[in-house]
Amino acid sequence: MSLLLEPVTFRQLTLLNRIAVSPMCQYSAVDGLANDWHLVHLGSRAVGGAGLIFTEATSVTKDGRITPEDLGLWSDEQIEPLQRITRFITAQGAVAGIQLAHAGRKASTWRPWLGKQGSVPASEGGWTPWAPSPIAFDPNHTKPVQLTEEQIQFVIDSFVASAKRALIAGFKVVEIHAAHGYLLHQFLSPISNQRQDQYGGSFDNRIRLTLQVTEAVRAAWPEELPLFVRVSATDWVEDGWNPDETVELARRLKAIGVDLIDVSSGGTAANAEIPVGPGYQTRFAERVRKESGIATGTVGMITEPAQAEHILRTCQADIIFLARELLRDPYWPLHADDDLGGRKAVWPAQYQRATHRDQPIHESDLRD
Repeated sequence: MSLLLEPVTFRQLTLLNRIAVSPMCQYSAVDGLANDWHLVHLGSRAVGGAGLIFTEATSVTKDGRITPEDLGLWSDEQIEPLQRITRFITAQGAVAGIQLAHAGRKASTWRPWLGKQGSVPASEGGWTPWAPSPIAFDPNHTKPVQLTEEQIQFVIDSFVASAKRALIAGFKVVEIHAAHGYLLHQFLSPISNQRQDQYGGSFDNRIRLTLQVTEAVRAAWPEELPLFVRVSATDWVEDGWNPDETVELARRLKAIGVDLIDVSSGGTAANAEIPVGPGYQTRFAERVRKESGIATGTVGMITEPAQAEHILRTCQADIIFLARELLRDPYWPLHADDDLGGRKAVWPAQYQRATHRDQPIHESDLRD
């Protein structure tokens, strides 16, 4: 029996399988509003059989977007377009999740396919980003302004307000983005955080904002619904955020009501050399799971059903997040069921006549 295709429960929410669509930025919104592209992109993965469908990093403030074209949930106006998407996802038997984020010093950048590096100038719709310390990500990025403690409280309040909107929009899982060099990760890492106040310096100070955001969102999010946090396990550079600190942070996040740590890596140091390869981040998820006693998700160069099944059976993680592989094949979960012999996945009725090649051809097929 395949573990990958088995249901898994967090609090009072059960996912039909252990395959999650990892948040993947689409850079296709206008004023933070979801549109037809987001409906088809996310809806296709729900039709394809994934149990949990996450939006891209959705900004909690207008100036927290990675690019001017990111999704947002800083305004009530942004709720209804997302409701359209969550209704469709739910109708396919999947669960809709949203990743809430603030880009910090990596905000106001160009869409990647434009071939431009660094920050968008104000003359072309960009803005000056905010960060723990006035340290630019690299020479192509605008030097950020250091957040005051009053502005830090505004960030916390913004995460809470966005979580409340997410509930109205129909999402059942919230993930707080504290990875990939964005704002909360910037506070965690000594590379980007050189503050001398209660939010900088010691480990306890650097993790303070992530804990405060998480605790505030947990208090606003229904008790019966799960809360995830995505972290980068390592900065991949000396003297950066490291796996030991990740394990301890995970312990503390579990204590305040987090249900799963989504373990990724990197993003803070522009000069990091990352040894990318099949399952290269899975060992971090395994360590967090074993040493912190919390469920984990793993992501990164996972492409084959057998590979995903092995990760679950060897207790390296509890769910599998897929990104690029699901861009290449939205129906990967349905094909995985065939490969693993699970016989659990059911193709949509509209597609079933194409999935059984030995069935006779009907007159309706001749109209295709």
